[in-house]
Amino acid sequence: MPHMPLASFRSPLWGLRPSQVFPRSYPLSTQSKPHGSSLSRRNHEAKKKRQREKQAALEAGVARKSKTRLPQATGETFSMCIPPPNVTGSLHIGHALTVAIQDALVRWHRMCGDEVLWVPGSDHAGIATQAVVEKQLWKEQGVRRHELSREDFLREVWKWKEEKGGEICEQLQALGASLDWDRECFTMDADSSVAVTEAFVRLYEAGLLYRNQQLVNWSCALRSAISDIEVESRPLPGRTELRLPGCPIPVSFGLLVSVAFPVDGEPDTEIVVGTTRPETLPGDVAVAVHPDDSRYTHLHGRQLRHPLTGQLLPLVTDSAVQPHMGTGAVKVTPAHSLADAELGARHGLSPLSVIAEDGTMTSLCGDWLQGLHRFVAREKIMSALRERGLFRGLQNHPMVLPICSRSGDVVEYLLKSQWFVRCREMGDRAAQAVESGALELSPSFHQKNWQHWFSHIGDWCISRQLWWGHQIPAYLVVEEQTKGDREDCWVVGRTEAEARKIASELTGRPAAELILQRDPDVLDTWFSSALFPFAALGWPQETPDLTRFYPLSLLETGSDLLFFWVGRMVMLGTQLTGQLPFSKVLLHSMVRDRQGRKMSKSLGNVLDPRDIISGVELQVLQEKLRDGNLDSTELAIAAAAQRKDFPHGIPECGTDALRFTLCSHGALGGDLHLSVSEVLSSRHFCNKIWNALRFILNALGEKFVPQPAEELSPSSPMDAWILSRLAHTARECGRGFLAQELSLVTHALHHFWLHNLCDVYLEAVKPVLLYSPRPQGPPQVLFSCADIGLRLLAPLMPFLAEELWQRLPPRPGGSSAPSISVAPYPTACSLEHWHQPELEQRFSRVQEAVQALRALRATYQLTKARPRVLLQSSEPEEQGLFEAFLEPLGTLGHCGAVGFLPPGVLAPSGWAQAPLNDTIQVYMELQGLVDPQTHLSLLAARRHKLQKQLDGLMAWTPSDGETETKRQQRLSSLELELSKLDKAASHLRQLMDACPSPREL
Repeated sequence: MPHMPLASFRSPLWGLRPSQVFPRSYPLSTQSKPHGSSLSRRNHEAKKKRQREKQAALEAGVARKSKTRLPQATGETFSMCIPPPNVTGSLHIGHALTVAIQDALVRWHRMCGDEVLWVPGSDHAGIATQAVVEKQLWKEQGVRRHELSREDFLREVWKWKEEKGGEICEQLQALGASLDWDRECFTMDADSSVAVTEAFVRLYEAGLLYRNQQLVNWSCALRSAISDIEVESRPLPGRTELRLPGCPIPVSFGLLVSVAFPVDGEPDTEIVVGTTRPETLPGDVAVAVHPDDSRYTHLHGRQLRHPLTGQLLPLVTDSAVQPHMGTGAVKVTPAHSLADAELGARHGLSPLSVIAEDGTMTSLCGDWLQGLHRFVAREKIMSALRERGLFRGLQNHPMVLPICSRSGDVVEYLLKSQWFVRCREMGDRAAQAVESGALELSPSFHQKNWQHWFSHIGDWCISRQLWWGHQIPAYLVVEEQTKGDREDCWVVGRTEAEARKIASELTGRPAAELILQRDPDVLDTWFSSALFPFAALGWPQETPDLTRFYPLSLLETGSDLLFFWVGRMVMLGTQLTGQLPFSKVLLHSMVRDRQGRKMSKSLGNVLDPRDIISGVELQVLQEKLRDGNLDSTELAIAAAAQRKDFPHGIPECGTDALRFTLCSHGALGGDLHLSVSEVLSSRHFCNKIWNALRFILNALGEKFVPQPAEELSPSSPMDAWILSRLAHTARECGRGFLAQELSLVTHALHHFWLHNLCDVYLEAVKPVLLYSPRPQGPPQVLFSCADIGLRLLAPLMPFLAEELWQRLPPRPGGSSAPSISVAPYPTACSLEHWHQPELEQRFSRVQEAVQALRALRATYQLTKARPRVLLQSSEPEEQGLFEAFLEPLGTLGHCGAVGFLPPGVLAPSGWAQAPLNDTIQVYMELQGLVDPQTHLSLLAARRHKLQKQLDGLMAWTPSDGETETKRQQRLSSLELELSKLDKAASHLRQLMDACPSPREL
């Protein structure tokens, strides 16, 4: 690849222009750009989209070329799938963290020479997608779902998916995700449908899938069963009023209602029970007490009168009842409570379903309640209890309310005939896989939760009463009963023809005479999501090799998301393919805001990655809130929070800056607290790298020919030091990637580029480059630092690294990689010949001297002068340590000539002194460079200000230990600074006595 001439290397800002191929996904200025009008924003976003398309086209070409064996090819494979996001949604900052981690690992493996597969895809999101399309149909056409046929409705869903379902792909591309787009999967595509059907049939044939009537989580607003992961447990401190979908009145929760159940045959005797759900009273079939509760021993075996119907109910004794809770007596409603269902089964109590699928009361409640919304019926029941004199009180009661996360409605527990997966056996294998080490969870502290969850796993309801999704491949044989019982006859088959054949064998009737009705329900979205990696890699047509498969998942504290996706993948994978779907799971933290709060729309602190990348006005942020589904109170709170956190909107930070910031946190530890100011700091770091490359390219010149890295030998101690630091950085980056601790990588790269290369080496080499003739060593070292440093950076900052690396001249004698994304990743082994830890240790002493000299300059306010410097050491070998670095010491310390003062010789008059340690003193010339009288007054003013701060801290007593520690640290710092000022003032007075009239410079 030809070296681009410097003539093309011009920009209004600093001499660099973006290339015509690679998008500039980072800003070119450290100043925040004005956000401008919405039109300019749209133009800006359109331009970015075109640039991303160009980038995608180039990477596609690179991918085709990389099908051939790379020079650094290892023969190893690294495969991974993206946790499939919902097709209805857009990526939030938590998704961005997942993508940043995954893409960094993928790019690193690719550069290391591994054969890499990163499968993109999205989830069909049954409930969410169907709800979105239903709302759109009603808004645009005034049509409800049930007014259409199932086929017509599904056509509308597919139409919506094609038109609106691509937003996530655009976001992934904006984040720089180097996915294998030609392998993109969707959990409703043909291959996925084949995998889902095959999995259902095999599980059924293995006896691990059955149909039964059981209690399920039910959303009345959605009229569908929902999974445990979709049930949000909302704690209530006491009385709380909520507005719920479909309910015409506000509903109060967090209240305990006391109800009397009269004892039959004893007019003055009653048992009082407490309930938070009086609307379920019509479904009560018994009252239970603990067998050892002495308050009720005399009533064992008696019957009670139902407070609403007057029907007789048994008083049962059960050890599960907690006698110390409330009155010690509980009502039993087996059809609407999981605990009551178990208790009722132990005592042979028949359940009464009194709440219908739509949340209204059933006919079993009587005409006075039938058809009423359950929470309207609650008030009517309360009034009836009062009228009958059986109401015994109402009090605040802290409770946890189950809320459907999809609809916001209160979750009901209803008895429904559904399909269930037996999970105990598969769960035991999943737990054993982690215990044996066959499956590694990283970080390891998740192993305890994994074992606990699988030890308490129940059967999995996989039926959903939706139209959008994989229709269950099960068929009811109409007017047919299985042998010996009166249950419905169901058969399962991959096709209706296969099911008909099975039904014929089961019933003994000709297949053509049978009438089959397919189950109208669809499968839980999590069922197809759990099969996502298998279907993506060809199952069931092929048995994929999953030994190097690494899914990454966002584990939110307190949620079961890990187990619903990864856990179910493990269960189904081991059962269906006989192998674990992967050998490791990498789990990262939850992203919180800078105040440590969970990101929530109602708090106004949710961050869209695109807003951080491109910048956004406050007005646009507020419009997004108003377009959401917050109520007026939540909207006011969220809007106020946004105005406080982002008074001027969010500045443009760029993709690379966002990725680098996300990866810089210890993502495998505790929660990640993210602030926009951190991302802005990373943007400034990007600009620092850009400036460094501009300097390096100008220093190289147009005729520069780089040496092979293995032939480069440093010609000076400074060259040797920076190359050693480069080798050390490569070692740290490799260690971080291997451990999948990307914060180690970002720290090493930040330290090298900013503190080693920019702050030290580039400053030290500037005067050397002015020599005539120019030495050959520094340009070669600069090139190696740029080339290797950018390749080290590329997995984390792909756009910036690619843009700048393409500017570098190629090394001779070999074909250059078409992109940095497939260039060899530098390894510690390949750079070991540069690594000199002892030299680095010696130079750290020189850096201490540089800091001492800069501190002296600051104390005496030497802004332009370049004073001479003397070093004095009582140890001869220490003098040799500094002799090799005298010139860079003077350059970095902004001083003139640096020399040595023999041991025991007094320093010349008019020189400031600073000790480095017990054996080394630094002297700086002041005579004639400062006006003692003027500086004494300035020092006095500074001393007065610091003393005032010290006195204030001394008088203040903090209330907590952490603040006290910070106070003590600040006190020590102030006392040290005052000591330095006193010493400087004393020296200036001596200088004034020796030379009252300083010479002019």
